Amino acid sequence: MVDRPSNELVTTEDKVHTSEGLSSADIHGIVSLTGHNNCTDHEKRHQFDGATKATVDQVEHFGAVGKIVLTEESCYEELGFCFPTWKKWMIISVIFLVQLSMNFNTSLYSNGLTGISEEFGVSMQAARCGAMIFLVTYAFGCELWAPWSEELGRKPILQLSMLLVNIWQLPVALAPNFATIMVGRALGGLSLAGGSVTLGMVADMWDADTQQYAVACVVFSSVAGSVVGPLVGGFVEEYLAWRWTIWIQLIFGGFVQIVHLLVVPETRTTIMLGQIAKKRRKNGENIYGPYEIIPWKERFSLKEICITWIRPFKMFVTEPIVLTLSLLSGFSDALIFMFIQSFGLVYDQWGFDTVALGLSFIPILVGYLIASLSFYPVIQRNMAERRRKPDDEQAQYESRLWWLLYTVPFLPIGLIGFSWTSVGPPVHWMGTMVFSAMVGIANCSIYMTTIDYMVCAYGPYAASATGGNGFARDILAGILTIPATPFFENIGGDRHLEYASTILFCISVVLVVSVYIIYWYGPALRKRSPFAQQLSSSQMEGPSHSRRASAIMPRSKLGSRRNSLTYHQ
Repeated sequence: MVDRPSNELVTTEDKVHTSEGLSSADIHGIVSLTGHNNCTDHEKRHQFDGATKATVDQVEHFGAVGKIVLTEESCYEELGFCFPTWKKWMIISVIFLVQLSMNFNTSLYSNGLTGISEEFGVSMQAARCGAMIFLVTYAFGCELWAPWSEELGRKPILQLSMLLVNIWQLPVALAPNFATIMVGRALGGLSLAGGSVTLGMVADMWDADTQQYAVACVVFSSVAGSVVGPLVGGFVEEYLAWRWTIWIQLIFGGFVQIVHLLVVPETRTTIMLGQIAKKRRKNGENIYGPYEIIPWKERFSLKEICITWIRPFKMFVTEPIVLTLSLLSGFSDALIFMFIQSFGLVYDQWGFDTVALGLSFIPILVGYLIASLSFYPVIQRNMAERRRKPDDEQAQYESRLWWLLYTVPFLPIGLIGFSWTSVGPPVHWMGTMVFSAMVGIANCSIYMTTIDYMVCAYGPYAASATGGNGFARDILAGILTIPATPFFENIGGDRHLEYASTILFCISVVLVVSVYIIYWYGPALRKRSPFAQQLSSSQMEGPSHSRRASAIMPRSKLGSRRNSLTYHQ
């Protein structure tokens, strides 16, 4: 457990201004120096004056004259990563429902396409635009909401997101025309915070060495939600009007929001520091959270808002880890999305009705479950390896991708097997389901490992980093919504279903090769990501420093206070 440092009043004598023009690497690299606890105050100030990089302690102790800024070390036991195990898993259980609800909304709409087409006199392709627009705007929603959860806290952002999503269900359910459906779906997708925020909560409560079980749980809820939609939707389409596909989304979403409001506390460290500081001030202590010393007009100026919104997009473009793994996961999801679009055409050959077609998604769900369960012994192996090799970066990071080397081949195997068992009678339909389960295993494994790798590499900024993963997956899946069905109907003449899936198989081979390249060249990839390297340095310093980067304030906020910030250790 981290020792509590003594809190002393910041005096004018202790005041040290920040230097002009701290670079991004300076701020993101503030973990590169330690606090030098045995040094005198004069030596500490001298070291700070001469350093080219600020330290975490220096950033955490910035404050106006006469104020003490609360740090993680001084209240470590009260923060999210010291919650009891039962409380952490209670929170994750609710987050499981939240994530399930979000992805349920993306898929259940498709079971109302026939009703929408008939009621509003639009083609089936036009009706699919409601699914497309939701996924595309969802991709941007993940990116736009994620950084705000790091600024304002996870709970208020998730609550606001779920509230807006539920509100925008109403105009769709009550739509008098097709244009209203399109607008409601677009705004609903844009309002979804997505897995970038829920996975950020994992980084709030677990360190990199123990996070994998929680990551596996959240990832399973994400992929399962998109399959539960058609499972439920088959019955809704058969027995209810199309508007019930929207009302059911609203009922489920409203229930989950209430549970989240009542059960889940705030987990973001910087926000919790402010809450703890407020409680201590009531007891007479002159303590402030790291964000409380910054006026709201400075913290949320137009410039700050733009910087906050740009952060996940910037990480997606400039961080090689985020870009490479997000594209891998995105193309994988897009391939599988197109593959699923063929189900209606494939199983119609065996005379499947609407309910049976919905139930044909069960094998994919089984594949997701098998993949998730398979990770539990693998996680134990990885944890043991990291303990044996604490100074080996490949063991700390790339070992998380090890199991993917064995599961990712299921993607091309499943696609090529499905393609040539989907010829219809007299071939039994069970063959297609075995191979679709293999595709589910691969998809879940790719999502799990890429997310786990990024959450580990970016820690407290996991929400912004994983936002890129969600962005790539959703926007590629959304874009392919419209051409997916014509693709399977018009490729290859009489064998159009088989040849279309074979094309997907060929593309998947390229993705499989990229996995092995990332595994073997991961260290070189991380060395090109300075932000990830600096957080890695923090984690390698030891337990007392492994979590402290979560209280880092963005560079722009530090710069805006450079004429009044003080340092005290």
